[in-house]
Amino acid sequence: MPRPAPRNSGPDFARIQNSLEFDELRRRFRGFVFPTSVLFFVWYLTYVLLAAYARGFMGLKVIGSINVGLLLGLLQFVSTIVITLCYLRFARRHIDPRVRQIRSNAGIADT
Repeated sequence: MPRPAPRNSGPDFARIQNSLEFDELRRRFRGFVFPTSVLFFVWYLTYVLLAAYARGFMGLKVIGSINVGLLLGLLQFVSTIVITLCYLRFARRHIDPRVRQIRSNAGIADT
């Protein structure tokens, strides 16, 4: 006697992944994340290269014992925080509403 096919009571994830709404969600996400990641990587690499090869420039005093290298190092932290805040705002406005719509169309309750 053949066994009955297993019932799938959950969402059809393959259909969700192949939907136009999911493609748009992925496009918007990548449109923010990839350029931002490249920009931050270039900024970080510039800092590292300056620290390695432009010691005179990085050692220039700005105020008291604070030099250019210290300021650029602190700006690494500031830029990380700014990127995080920008992503949170972007996700709240552009990603989260689309995720809610995709979940609703798939019959998945918001938790």
